[in-house]
Amino acid sequence: MEKLNKINLFKNRIYNFFFVERFFKKLNIEFPKNIKRWDLIQYIIDSFSFENYLEIGCDDDYCFSKIKIKNKVGVDPYMGGNFRGTSDEFFAQNNKMFDVIFIDGLHHYDQCLKDVENSLNFLNPNGYILLHDCLPRSIAHQAIPRYRGSWNGDVWKVIVNLRTRKNLNTITCKIDMGVGIVKINKNTNLLNLNNNNFKNLKFKDYYENFNQYMNIHEYEEVLKIL
Repeated sequence: MEKLNKINLFKNRIYNFFFVERFFKKLNIEFPKNIKRWDLIQYIIDSFSFENYLEIGCDDDYCFSKIKIKNKVGVDPYMGGNFRGTSDEFFAQNNKMFDVIFIDGLHHYDQCLKDVENSLNFLNPNGYILLHDCLPRSIAHQAIPRYRGSWNGDVWKVIVNLRTRKNLNTITCKIDMGVGIVKINKNTNLLNLNNNNFKNLKFKDYYENFNQYMNIHEYEEVLKIL
């Protein structure tokens, strides 16, 4: 878990304001209070009788401990899970395949994208990759570097990237700060985007193209799509 220092957070806020982006509009996104990421993960596991689960970023097993499955691996450099190390270190030595991979590690575009790319190499046919924190509601929630406690990072940019790929079907479930769902399959709703420098997308871009970028579905809709 990232340790937060109030002085550093304040410095990061000033840095973002002057050197990254100024944008003050917020999205009014309401998430259901009774449905969490582990509910969706468990539904997928049970529906397809999956046996092998990988979680990147366990943070004291808040989600990992709730997942019921035959085999599960949890990766975290600090706490939780059953593999102590970074996701890069895990994938470098891994030789197992997984049915469901849940990514909730470092919420920076570069690392999150790397976690997805590595996960694709170890995903069983018909398996799923899920990503947490895909729907920030304000620029403060997605700011890099981070300057507030409640924070999503810029994971949303990874979703935009994946939605432009012809071999991946990617949707975002509107629960629990946004859960992206990725499946290796023909993309049935391809996002055509002139700007493919995804890391440099701004929160303003996300705000103005929210539904188009994120391919958002309510929880009940997602259950039917799966």
